[in-house]
Amino acid sequence: MRLAGKVALVTGAARGLGRAYALHLAAIGADVVVNDIDLDAARQYGEELTAPTVMDEIRALGRRSLGIVADVTDRAAVQRMVDQVIAEFGHLDILVANAGGALVPGPSYASSVPEADLRRLLDLNLMGTIFCCQAAAEPMKQQRRGKIITVGSQAGLRSTGGGGTAYAVAKAAIHHYTRKLASELGPYNITVNCIAPGWILSSRAIAQGRNDPETRARLEQEIALRRLGTPEDCAKVVEFLASDLSDYVTGQVISVCGGVCLF
Repeated sequence: MRLAGKVALVTGAARGLGRAYALHLAAIGADVVVNDIDLDAARQYGEELTAPTVMDEIRALGRRSLGIVADVTDRAAVQRMVDQVIAEFGHLDILVANAGGALVPGPSYASSVPEADLRRLLDLNLMGTIFCCQAAAEPMKQQRRGKIITVGSQAGLRSTGGGGTAYAVAKAAIHHYTRKLASELGPYNITVNCIAPGWILSSRAIAQGRNDPETRARLEQEIALRRLGTPEDCAKVVEFLASDLSDYVTGQVISVCGGVCLF
């Protein structure tokens, strides 16, 4: 119960990696607020829950939980969400700004990515992260403590050709925003760190073919540990960053990739 008495907000938590983070934090004692634009999002990719909703899964662990529908690209909606968390729980100790993803189809080449695609992925990943961090920072500054965890990607750490540009640029920007925010909030005893997942078997990735034998074999050759990651692999690092284990760690981007990014 390392996080007993703590309140965590996890965005994009109705399925996939966000759900894994929410459940893991609850398992070690935190009350967890689940945010998503669709609280039934797990159904979209056939992800099986152990209860009707992620909030119910958390309550089954003996923790309090609240589900809030909000679009993180809407600054006002994000502020209302954080205000609701404070009103309901009295404080906010942990933010996992997870909502995002490469949700715009197409090759997205550096020399030709359409403006609309670029703006959409910047809004969803970078601006959504910034809005959540800004809203959470104020109550954390007032209580002079807090843990902020942003979510980048191995795509923002390395380049493997011109494809995937919009997503990669958005995630790279999150990495540096994390460093800037850590520098500002350090005097308030607030740590700000980022995880950068690699090839993870989330429900969406599986639905899109990442676990197909041919794709899996190809990707495993890029990974030093020769296996694709699981959501729980990332959740364990979130535990480290959300708990007192990381009290003297801030402004860092931790690649959770099994050795794809070796530098």
